[in-house]
Order: sequence, then C-alpha cells, then structure tokens
Amino acid sequence: MASSSLAAADAMDPALARLVRDPEPSLGGAAVPCRITGPEGGLYYNPASRYQRCLTDDAAFAKLIAQYGFAVAPSAMHSARTTGYGGFEIGIEANYTKIDSDADYWKQGTQGPQDPTSKNFSIENRSPDSFLQHYSLKVRKGFPFGFELTGAVGFLANTSLVSAGADVRWSLFEGFRRGLPAILPELAVGGSVRSVTGTEEFQLTVAGADAVISKPLPIAGTVVITPYAGYQWLRIFGDSGLIDLTPNTDAVNFCNFRGANSPVNPVQGQDGNPLPHDGQPVCEGGSQADFNNTVVFDAVRMNRHRLHFGAQLRFQMVKLGAHFITDIVSPEDANQGAANEIDGENKFAGLGSQWTLGIDLGAMF
Repeated sequence: MASSSLAAADAMDPALARLVRDPEPSLGGAAVPCRITGPEGGLYYNPASRYQRCLTDDAAFAKLIAQYGFAVAPSAMHSARTTGYGGFEIGIEANYTKIDSDADYWKQGTQGPQDPTSKNFSIENRSPDSFLQHYSLKVRKGFPFGFELTGAVGFLANTSLVSAGADVRWSLFEGFRRGLPAILPELAVGGSVRSVTGTEEFQLTVAGADAVISKPLPIAGTVVITPYAGYQWLRIFGDSGLIDLTPNTDAVNFCNFRGANSPVNPVQGQDGNPLPHDGQPVCEGGSQADFNNTVVFDAVRMNRHRLHFGAQLRFQMVKLGAHFITDIVSPEDANQGAANEIDGENKFAGLGSQWTLGIDLGAMF
C-alpha cells in the first residue's frame, strides 16, 4: 500500500481528451486541425494550426455525463414501508442501465480495450458496452416515527468509478393492518445523493427526491409480496477536471521551458526593454502554444424525471426484489432554456431516454 503503481484504466472509463472541435477557419482560409495523430495513434499538437487552441465538444460531454449520471443515480429500490425502528437490512443491489452505445460520444469519450502486447489503449472505443452495470452494497436502518436512513457504496463494472452516498426516507403511512386504513396503500417520501470518485476526468454527483406507494400482500403467513411504484426527480451535477487535449505532446519540452516570466527570470522584448512580469512560460527556441491546450468543459446541470416500479418478495429474513426505472420526460424536454443551449441548439438534443433494470438480494433483521 505504501508503494506507487502505474495508472490503469478500463474500457468504459472516460477519455475526455477526444471530445474536441477544431477551431473555426479564418475568413477565406481552410480549416486546419488543432492536433494531429501520431504513428501509434496518440494525440499531438499540430504546429500547422498556428497556435489555435482546440475547442471542447461541450454537447458531447453533457450527454456523456447525463448517461453516466442516470446509471449511478439512487435507484429508490424499496417499498414505502421502513424496516421499523428495531430493524435493519443489508443487501446487494445490481442495476443494468441502457446507454446510447452507438453514439460518437461513447466511442470517442471512453478508453476502449487495451492492447495485450503493447498495453496501449485504443484511439477510440469501437464497441462500447450496451449497458452500464452498477453494483452496490446497501445498509438500511429504521428509526422511530417512520424515518429510515440508508448508506450505500458501489462501483461501475468495466470502469474505475466508485460511488458512495446516503438516503433518508419518511414513511407517512405504514403498518396499518385492521379497519379501513388496512385497505389503503402505504406512502413514503425521501431524498438521496450519490457521488462518484475514481477518475480525474470529471466530478459527478446526483441528488434525488422520490415518492413511492406500496401494498404488502401476505401469502400463507410466511411470504410477503410487496408491489410498489413511484416518481423520482434527479438533479445531476457534472464538472470536468483539467483535460489536456494533446496528451502526447509534452508542453514543457515543446517549449524548451526555462521558467516563468517574473522578476527572477525577466524577459526582454524586441526593443531590449523588459516585458511585463505576467508569469507566462518563457521558451528558449520553442513555442508555448501547447500550454493553451489544457481546458475545462462547460459544467453540466440537468434534471431528469423518472418513473420506477417493482416488487419485493420476503420469506422470513430473506428478501428478493426486481425493479424497473425509465425516463418519463426526454432529457431535452426536461432541460430547456438558454443555459442548456450551444449555438442555439439544445445540448441534450438527440439524447435517448434511458431505462434501468435492477435486482436486489438482502436480509432483514
């Protein structure tokens, strides 16, 4: 644990350096790529671009974050009844989320397979997974007055991404077994949050609020089947890290860097007078242009509206459940306004609705 190791990645890990747009051509000129591909597929600075920086493909980044966020979002896979103030539950949950795997932002925006001989990753992911698989361990604990807290940790298969979060739930109407109230379904409302770590490419947090109704159906006194349905609102927060769009060009060596422009390391202009000390890189026989290709994508703030339903089967302490989640409003329709537009077009345009199939297995005490 005290020793360092080589950085590793999986095929569905983000590769945001590929999500770029070339600069617009100058008036009367031809478009020149801001970077070139090396002999082994690496991305290098293109001197013919005349120092124009690469532009970020913010629409592709927004769609990638939207689909990652749907997969790691709190699933609300529970009935309206809590474990009770004297009980708790521990369980394993598996969610399989459909993504637009044929879209360019998945092919360009994820690592792809690693060559077993050279250990180099592909220059694009030609066959992204059709589903994102999210596995998590959850612990639920009931408290008096119908409150319940849940803690969860998980990971996305075929990635380095790890998730963690918590839920709070208040069951407004539960546990009635006699008279008229016993006919009515149980009702609960709750809030939840999940955050993702394991990559320097982006930071992703998903917060949610949900309402659910359910009705337990006892069978033969030992088995209880509880169907449930509900609505969930999500707010997805996605922010990119510092992304080098020409990762195979070493900006320091390309510049022949000899320090920053400061009083300690003054730089003279063509007239022989010192230039203002602005802290810019000082190059000796090279160019500082590639320092300009480290960027941050536009932040993503988006809403999603989901319908979820499922059923749980409990036999004594063992519980088995199945769950289905789907968008009830398309991402584009749920995120209107100028803040969600790029060059007059909604950045979520063309993003397909998603769905998740989940199963869980646990024990209640």
